[in-house]
Amino acid sequence: MSAEYKNGKVKCIIVGSGNIGTDLLIKILRYSKNLEPVMMVGIDPNSDGLARAKRLGIETTYEGIDGFLKRKDLVDAVDIIFEATSAKAHIQNAPIYKELGKIAIDLTPAALGPYVVPPVNLGEHLDKLNVNLITCGGQATIPMVYAVSRVVKVHYAEIVSSVASKSAGPGTRQNIDEFTQTTAKGLEVIGGARKGKAIIILNPAEPPIIMRNTVYTITDECDSEDIRESIYQMVDEVKKYVPGYNLKSEPIFDPLDKYPIRIPGYGEFKRGYKVTILLEIEGAGHYLPKYAGNLDIMTSAALRVGELFAEKILREKSVVQ
Repeated sequence: MSAEYKNGKVKCIIVGSGNIGTDLLIKILRYSKNLEPVMMVGIDPNSDGLARAKRLGIETTYEGIDGFLKRKDLVDAVDIIFEATSAKAHIQNAPIYKELGKIAIDLTPAALGPYVVPPVNLGEHLDKLNVNLITCGGQATIPMVYAVSRVVKVHYAEIVSSVASKSAGPGTRQNIDEFTQTTAKGLEVIGGARKGKAIIILNPAEPPIIMRNTVYTITDECDSEDIRESIYQMVDEVKKYVPGYNLKSEPIFDPLDKYPIRIPGYGEFKRGYKVTILLEIEGAGHYLPKYAGNLDIMTSAALRVGELFAEKILREKSVVQ
C-alpha cells in the first residue's frame, strides 16, 4: 500500500479513457471525499477522455498500462485502479495489478473477482484485491431481483436492458457476449435467482432514449404486498447514489395458475407469480447527456465501492500511526 496520504485521500488511476472512464473521472473529482485521481490511462492519443483529463489537471498517458508502469512515483503512490476498458483488456491487466498489490475495481464484464452490487453486498469483499461490478444491466436489475428473492423463492429471472446506441462506446460493443453471460450469472449469485438470463438492446432511436430495463421473475406463492414493499425499499436504496433510478409503473403480478409459463430447457411453472418490474434510469449528465443512465449507474457504483475501499485504507493507516 502507498505510504503517503498528505491530503487525507487515497490516490487512484483510471485505466480506460472512453465514456465510462471519463464519466467516472468527473464523478471522483466532483464528489469523492476519499479518492484522488492522479492519472488517466488510454491507448488513443486523440481520445476525448484524455484531452478532458488534461484540461482538468490530471496526468495522462496513451501508452496503455505500460505508460503508468513507467512512472514509478505514481506506481508507488497509487492504491486503487479503476479498470474501465474491456473484459479482454482486464484479463491481461489483472495479473499486473495483483503483482503490484493494487486494488482493482473492475467495471468490465471480465468477472475475475467477486461481484459487488452496492445496495446488496457493498461491504462483503473489502479484503479482496479485485472486485467486479458486473455490467450496467446488472447494476440496474440485480437489486430488483434481490428485492424479490429476499421475500420469496425466485425460480427464474430474466432481464432486458435497452440503452441508447450513442451511449455505447467501443468497449461496450466488444463486451456484448460477456455482458449477457456475466449479468445472467449475477442474477443468480447476487440476485438470488435459481436461473438467470440477460438480454441487451442497443437502441439507435433518435432522439436517444434513456436506459430502460424490464425485469421478469418467476416466484413461489406469497403475499404480493411483501414483494411490493421490498421493491420500493430497494429503489430508495439505489436512489441514494443514482437519483435518476425510477420505477416506470407499479410492479405487475400475474398469477401462474391462470397464466402458466414454460421456460424452454428449464421447466413449466403453474403456481406462484410472474412479477414484472419496469425501470427507467436517467443519468446525471456529467459527461454524456442524461439519456446515458447505463453509464451513470456503473460509474456511480464504482465511486461508491472505491470510497469504501479508500475509507478502509485510511482507517488502517490511522491505526498504524
